[in-house]
Amino acid sequence: MKLRTLRTTAVLAAAGLALTACGSGDSTDSGTQSGGELTMGMVVDVGTWAATDAAWGNAAPYHQAVYDTLLRTAADGTVEPGLAEEWSYDESGTELTLELRDAVTFSDGEEFNAEVAASNLERFRDGASENAGNLAALEEVEVVDDDTIILHLESPDPALLAYLSQNSGLQASPASFDSPDAQQTPVGSGPYVLDADATIPGSTYALTAREDYWDPEVQHYSSILMNFYPDATALLNALKGGQVDYANLNSTTQLPDAEAAGYTPHLAPVNWKGYILADREGEVNEALGDVRVRQAFNHAFDREALVDAIEGGYAEPTTQIFGPETSAYSADLEDAYPYDPEKAKALLAEAGYPDGITITMPVTSFVPAAELELLAGMLAESNITVDGEQAGSSFIGELLGGKWAAFQFGLNQEPLPWMTYQLAVAPESAWNVQHVEDETIQALAERMRHGGEDGDAAARELNEYLVDEAWFAPIYRVEGALVTADGTTTTHKIGTAAPNLWDIRPTE
Repeated sequence: MKLRTLRTTAVLAAAGLALTACGSGDSTDSGTQSGGELTMGMVVDVGTWAATDAAWGNAAPYHQAVYDTLLRTAADGTVEPGLAEEWSYDESGTELTLELRDAVTFSDGEEFNAEVAASNLERFRDGASENAGNLAALEEVEVVDDDTIILHLESPDPALLAYLSQNSGLQASPASFDSPDAQQTPVGSGPYVLDADATIPGSTYALTAREDYWDPEVQHYSSILMNFYPDATALLNALKGGQVDYANLNSTTQLPDAEAAGYTPHLAPVNWKGYILADREGEVNEALGDVRVRQAFNHAFDREALVDAIEGGYAEPTTQIFGPETSAYSADLEDAYPYDPEKAKALLAEAGYPDGITITMPVTSFVPAAELELLAGMLAESNITVDGEQAGSSFIGELLGGKWAAFQFGLNQEPLPWMTYQLAVAPESAWNVQHVEDETIQALAERMRHGGEDGDAAARELNEYLVDEAWFAPIYRVEGALVTADGTTTTHKIGTAAPNLWDIRPTE
């Protein structure tokens, strides 16, 4: 069965970050390098340029600039050709054959071929990326000839094609595999190359268009600046100063200031925001190991009030992590935990904590202080005391390492239930930071893996189980706000934190 497209049906998720009003330039109908210079403002730093360790989400534009992926995903969720022009599964769904593009070279002159593709896939699976688990089912990559590979899977993976359009499918030059400079100097076959002389690591990344790129239609600018803004205030100041062409706002409360500065908003539902109650076995904080404590946490929030106070009304209250257009979604779970501080206190008392509990959580510049205080105050009304701990530069590593029992966060509402499972629930997933394994969840996941009507039913059962067990405390599903300056436009992308780089372009 030849698969050329994969339609996803999910809530639009976009939260790319970019800044600048310095140079959209004149546009033409062709769009190829017609926009002069684009300046993007990034809310995350690149961290590493090494493809094998790459993050995605808000970091995706960095990597889409310098690397190609085996497949691409359009803004509407359709899987399209990338470095692989055609693909097909066998009847078991455990062998995926990819027919690769000819005559593609990396920026160092090395040739792209099947051996290189196979090595990149296996290196990513075995690498340090937070999404390495996306290729957990990959047993080996068979090189059939120079232009053909077969991915042999331990078991079917309903999201594999989508993963190959993300960081799992990034392709780096073989000469960079063991280079000591791989973390700082990307060598890919992508539309742009990093200009090291004009780059200030941790601040500004300068990229120039490759003249010999195989797909010039996605090169809308001759050069791109990606500026990292470490907090909401810095980004807002850049907007007020008209210093950006495109930005993903930290909060919809910034919309009035952005519009007053002349920016056009682009709104779409994106990720859920709330808390990850990670310590489900009570290893860091014994109290969190009791489901009644986690349920009390969920009853502590007046979600309607928080939507208005934090997001200016641009959000939908929810208590589930699956998006409305996925097969896992249940309207009945939107308000599974009504705001009820007295019930929260009673649950704590039943769990053996009549005087309440104290939870240490990280404090970072990513979340405004006023928001932290509001949420902590609401939790305190339910006898849940938050002890804030200032997080340093190693924040993400410590978070993923399981340092904190619970923490405020937001994750994509992925286009496929299996992708949400892989992102936040599977034992090996990055955001199951304590790597908790649950027999009920694993049985449901096995059914989901094989798809079909039973797979959809299992996804709904998984959603109900996660809500009942209070693995998370979602507060609302937020509207993502992208803004563009005159001369620039963009398109939200389903299921991701950032639009495709090529979907940020000059207006026609």
